[in-house]
Amino acid sequence: MIEPSHFKQGMRRLAAGVSVITTIDDGQPHGFVATSVTSVAADPTPTLLVCVNRNVSCHDVIDRSRSFCVNLLAEPELELAKAFSSAERRHARFSTHEWRPLSTGAPALVGALASFDCVLTDKVSVHSHSIFLGTVVDIVLPETPLHPLIYADGQFDALRSRCAATAL
Repeated sequence: MIEPSHFKQGMRRLAAGVSVITTIDDGQPHGFVATSVTSVAADPTPTLLVCVNRNVSCHDVIDRSRSFCVNLLAEPELELAKAFSSAERRHARFSTHEWRPLSTGAPALVGALASFDCVLTDKVSVHSHSIFLGTVVDIVLPETPLHPLIYADGQFDALRSRCAATAL
């Protein structure tokens, strides 16, 4: 049997993009930081998935609101990522940056690398987490330099260089 701590040590070696997942409920914005976001399909219906621990305060809000927005963060949003990953800073999460509602009403971060507005279509329970599947109903792709914020080895970092692809 694999020990959970050993598994976590291995997974810390996988660099992942950092996203802020947002939703709206009763006019109140909610959000948290996630690295467990991925595309499921582009055709025939663009679909994303987000894995959310059921202990995260936003879990039940997403389930209730039936929508969420995935905001891909760039290097300059390091402090925003820290605020959205800290329960103590929950009250100030939406006060330091500009947000704009998209089709579902979920807040999209102005200046994010990309914002994907999703309608919740399915939920799969796996142990302590739920996998939320969302159909993308709106996308914002600003013209901004591609300098993604990443998370690796338990800390935020920046992807400063990109390998040039060469044809073989």
